[in-house]
Amino acid sequence: MTNTLNRRNFIAGASLATLITAVGARAQAATPEDPLLVTLVIPSPVADVGWGHALFEALETVKADYGEAMQITVVENIYEGPDADRIMNKAVAEGTKFLVAGSFGYQNGAMQIARRNPDVTVLHASGFMVAPNFSPFAAQYSQGTYLMGMAAAALSKTGKLGSVSAFAIPELITSLNAFVLGAQRINPDIELSVVWLNSWFDPAKAQESTEALAAQDCDVIFSNAQDTPSVVSKAEEIGIYSFNLNSSMKAYAPKTYLGCVLTDWSPFFRASIEAHLAGNFKGANAFLGVGDDVVKVVDWSPDIPADVVAQIKEVEAAIADGSFSPFTGPIMKADGSEGVAAGVTMTNEEVIGMDWHVKGVTTPLPG
Repeated sequence: MTNTLNRRNFIAGASLATLITAVGARAQAATPEDPLLVTLVIPSPVADVGWGHALFEALETVKADYGEAMQITVVENIYEGPDADRIMNKAVAEGTKFLVAGSFGYQNGAMQIARRNPDVTVLHASGFMVAPNFSPFAAQYSQGTYLMGMAAAALSKTGKLGSVSAFAIPELITSLNAFVLGAQRINPDIELSVVWLNSWFDPAKAQESTEALAAQDCDVIFSNAQDTPSVVSKAEEIGIYSFNLNSSMKAYAPKTYLGCVLTDWSPFFRASIEAHLAGNFKGANAFLGVGDDVVKVVDWSPDIPADVVAQIKEVEAAIADGSFSPFTGPIMKADGSEGVAAGVTMTNEEVIGMDWHVKGVTTPLPG
């Protein structure tokens, strides 16, 4: 069973009536009579594309393994802040034992829940805090966006790329940086302009920003964590290439879609749920990529030249086997200083905390 709720009917109490409060030891035998109760809280609609959709689809995939022994409730359109805290607490009070807090800004509230409820496992998107029953998880989008940068540079006629990006958090900064580094592998003079929306879901502003970037001669647009097809559909209308994260939006841009850096969270969710049920879940910082079968690049444009496709496939294989990282120096910062020395590869911890742009990004980070 899967329930999809919004803020109003969840807080009003509609809806977790089908959920059974589970008590007892940490280890749990999930059965139809005593199901594992899973709640996913997300800042945007589930919809048919985007971040929330990718999380939902992954949980549904895992649920197929358990049938009625797992029940999922999705609470969508939840702003980061007090509302999210109340909703997550309410879910746990009504029996949730596996909580997926699907936004960076849910971190503090989700951690407090984990500390108060050691029998509850919490997965938190994009954060950095860790506890025995609390794991932050993030995708190494940079591995996919590096490949997309190679394709974008091959197709760009102006040498100017653009991005409509959600928030200036490390996960999205690294995605932009890798995009530029991949593009510079093909064209060393490539540049990137960024519009920061400070929103995960603002279709109107996303379209306006796409138009503004196109007016600056950006002819490939990266929809960076926008949970809406507004960027790719507007790019199609204008006649420029675009790509996005998390789930395919090709249906919204059949002619000018460059591709998708897709995330499949089902392997991670499956392993985490199995560990929870076995009573041996251990919180850790999960930073997952191509080699983990979490990040996959799909729906490549047929317009990409064959020689560049061959280069992309070669680099993709090297990323998958760990012999290449997009963040191996020399890398210069946008301010002209050295970011990574020649021959040095940034650690995962350094990538997760990245708060600077590489040379070629022309838009300063927000203060």
